[in-house]
Amino acid sequence: MWDLSKHEQLEMEILEGLNSRKLLSHVIFCGGTMLRLCHELNRYSVDLDFWLISKEKRDYIFEQMKDYLRERFLIKTSHKRFDSILIEFARKGYPRNLKIEIREDKEKVKHEEKIAFSKHSSTQVMVKAATLEEMMRAKIETFLTRVGIRDAFDLEFLLRRGIKLDASSKELKEMAKLVKKFKTKDYRVTLGSLLEFKDRKYYKEANFRYLLGHIDKKLREGKN
Repeated sequence: MWDLSKHEQLEMEILEGLNSRKLLSHVIFCGGTMLRLCHELNRYSVDLDFWLISKEKRDYIFEQMKDYLRERFLIKTSHKRFDSILIEFARKGYPRNLKIEIREDKEKVKHEEKIAFSKHSSTQVMVKAATLEEMMRAKIETFLTRVGIRDAFDLEFLLRRGIKLDASSKELKEMAKLVKKFKTKDYRVTLGSLLEFKDRKYYKEANFRYLLGHIDKKLREGKN
């Protein structure tokens, strides 16, 4: 956990730096790191993900972010694609790389003002954050595409926060099928490495019982 707590401090440092350059006004904070820093998601997340507000600002943001990061980090790679920006970088002597990805969404993303904070940092940063409903939409799509155990964890988190699992019966059946394919190692290692002890212990035993129970209930209700 020491490594991940230090990583989270670094994420807060970068958010503060981007905010000082007024770059956060052009993007919407999203993904697992947003859920953790703005909504106390109970797992660590190691990348910074955003949605772009204005397509016309893409080149400006790409260059400005690289300029800021070059002052403090070693840029490993940077790409500007037709629908996204990706910058991966590292700090000298620090064991982990960090990645910033900014995507253009086909739909207008609903967002709200939130304060990003961490128990491991004294920094607080005001951000434009995707609403939890938008995150549910995105997490359903992402999970069905890449089948990551972190995304299933986030879906269960959003459900516990009272966010509706708005998916078709076909999607619900596919989600249940994919969740059931996770192995013991997935829970103990892949997910467990991102959790505090009490949550690690719970998911070793319960897996995604809550998520699967909710999916099953929705499918049964759909038949009535």
